[in-house]
Amino acid sequence: MNSALAQVLERSDIRRGDAFAVAPAPTLASGFARLDAELPGGGWPRGALTELLTEHEGIGELDLLLPALAALTATGQTVVLIAPPHAAHAPAWATAGIRLDCLRLVFPRRPRDALWAAVEALRCGGVAATLCWLDELFRGQLPANSLRRLQVAAGEGGGAAFCLRPAQLAAAASPAPLRLQLQAAGRQLRVSLLKRRGPPARQAILLDIRRPAEFPPGFHHAVAGTVLPDAADSRRRIRVAV
Repeated sequence: MNSALAQVLERSDIRRGDAFAVAPAPTLASGFARLDAELPGGGWPRGALTELLTEHEGIGELDLLLPALAALTATGQTVVLIAPPHAAHAPAWATAGIRLDCLRLVFPRRPRDALWAAVEALRCGGVAATLCWLDELFRGQLPANSLRRLQVAAGEGGGAAFCLRPAQLAAAASPAPLRLQLQAAGRQLRVSLLKRRGPPARQAILLDIRRPAEFPPGFHHAVAGTVLPDAADSRRRIRVAV
């Protein structure tokens, strides 16, 4: 390899087709070693949009994110949820290691309010991670230009950005540099990397997302927002309306 070509390949905006791109910012460890090994930079990207496409709600999509979110809130960093399908069940999130004083939930009443809230959260340097559920508000599919706004905003704020979307949108074009399709596989989660800044993934990853024995029965549904019968008296909802 001649020296001129070697210098070009050292640039951060140039990558070889058989290698991962250099992450523009330090990544956030997912808490799953097998997944981190397949992600450019070794973790969830910061300053860029990640799409999680699920076959249906409650298959473990939040369990996939909880280790990273817990690590962020453990150091006092803020996590924002925009238009989640359920209000969070506080005891379950606390059991998962999330500091409740670092968690913010926004339930917009209109699609444009939801998009505005998501963009502003992503642009805010004080928000370490933003999760948003927007497609349902936009009658099933978020417009492509709105996705581009989210990607640009993520780059401005520099935090981790996750957009949770229906699996039927997997074939749709997207500006998100990282796209994962999630499927239930018994007591595991099958993760297919549809798009990443690097070579195509050869096969899906099976991740063990079973909760530790000390977690209460039905924990996963509690994280998704369903109130456990035995926790009804101690429940607490966290809500910020826009």
